[in-house]
Amino acid sequence: MNTLKYQSQAVAKPYFIFAMILFVGQILFGLIMGLQYVVGDFLGGIIPFNVARMVHTNLLIVWLLFGFMGAAYYLVPEESETELYSPKLAIILFWVFAAAGVLTILGYLLVPYSTLADITLNHLWPTMGREFLEQPTITKLGIVIVCLGFLFNLGMTILKGRKTAINMVMMTGLIGLAVFFLFAFYNPTNLALDKYFWWFVVHLWVEGVWELIMGAILAYVLIKVTGVDREVIEKWLYVIIAMALISGILGTGHHFYWLMTPEYWQWVGSIFSALEPLPFFAMVLYAFNMVNRRRREHPNKAATLWALGTAVMAFLGAGVWGFLHTLSFVNYYTHGSQITAAHGHMAFYGAYAMIVMTIISYAMPKLRGIGEANCNKAQVVEMWGFWLMTVAMVFITLFLTGAGILQVWLQRLPESGEALSFMATQDKLAIFYWLREISGVIFLLGLISYITSFFITEKKAQA
Repeated sequence: MNTLKYQSQAVAKPYFIFAMILFVGQILFGLIMGLQYVVGDFLGGIIPFNVARMVHTNLLIVWLLFGFMGAAYYLVPEESETELYSPKLAIILFWVFAAAGVLTILGYLLVPYSTLADITLNHLWPTMGREFLEQPTITKLGIVIVCLGFLFNLGMTILKGRKTAINMVMMTGLIGLAVFFLFAFYNPTNLALDKYFWWFVVHLWVEGVWELIMGAILAYVLIKVTGVDREVIEKWLYVIIAMALISGILGTGHHFYWLMTPEYWQWVGSIFSALEPLPFFAMVLYAFNMVNRRRREHPNKAATLWALGTAVMAFLGAGVWGFLHTLSFVNYYTHGSQITAAHGHMAFYGAYAMIVMTIISYAMPKLRGIGEANCNKAQVVEMWGFWLMTVAMVFITLFLTGAGILQVWLQRLPESGEALSFMATQDKLAIFYWLREISGVIFLLGLISYITSFFITEKKAQA
């Protein structure tokens, strides 16, 4: 049974499948790192901590990019009411990106990082060695080529079809993603200057243009599962992305507090960062409001749950936990502590991992020719996956927050005159790290449940 409105939407399927494979890899390396926090020599000779961390963070970025690309290939043809410009180009770019990603990860794991830099001729154009942007220059160039081909394919599709707010917001976010990635090629020798421009990639992705992509995907899914008028949802979308861009772009200032930048960044960063939770709170109101006003009961209950969960968890992780340590006079003490890690984990999961799983939950039954939704049994397993992952992530965040508060107290706010050293403080945090590791195992079980649900079918009774 073929349930796709446009045949070329099928190119989204390999992107979604590969994204989930990389997601499993990301969690496995996260668990290895979590154990190395408390058992320092665990796999130390095979996968050192710095390598495990590099693989963990790089897999996160790459699997989310695969998820965004799959989402775009799925929703753009339907929104444009026309077939994708070139399904063949989409498949070629998939294999190019997948090969580049796998070879880069293998490079991290199999050869020392300095050797990888030599092999990939980093000396000709040095871009390596920075957190999240560790990829060899040759890989970065490959990403740019894939992005250009991807944007060309989508752009040509939209030009020949219907122009909707969702498509425009999605394309604006994707173009912004590609443009800001170009700062990955600028690597000043001055460390403060390097960090200043490094945030143009990292912050303006996750607190800028990625929010547009998230908003577009959420709006698309809500239209499909609620049947609410497109005009109502689009008005909400415009308000949310305007708030996200105004607060997010100037909110970059919360990274400029301690980089020898002018003093006004203390005020700009604090004020606009304090506004950053507002678009996420608006997203919560928006999602629940649309579901309450729904005109149809969509059979895919799991996708609706994911859509609502995304809004709530993004608000908590990006909004509330971001606000906890974003004001300059608080950040002075909390900067670079485990409180930052707590915010990072819940924000990435709530805003971006969950929105990708939302669109996969909605689209995969159609991509597999099953119909609008998986069977009830499969959806129950998928919802188990949702709750296991989400509750586990809440506990990971709480345990890291506890570790961060104690870290600040012992290392940066001592009651007596003598602060503990970094390593002495880490020893005191071991209980939080063990609890975080247990929560991580539960998260992995939830992810396995989510993936397993797509393979569950109910036998139909014989007539």
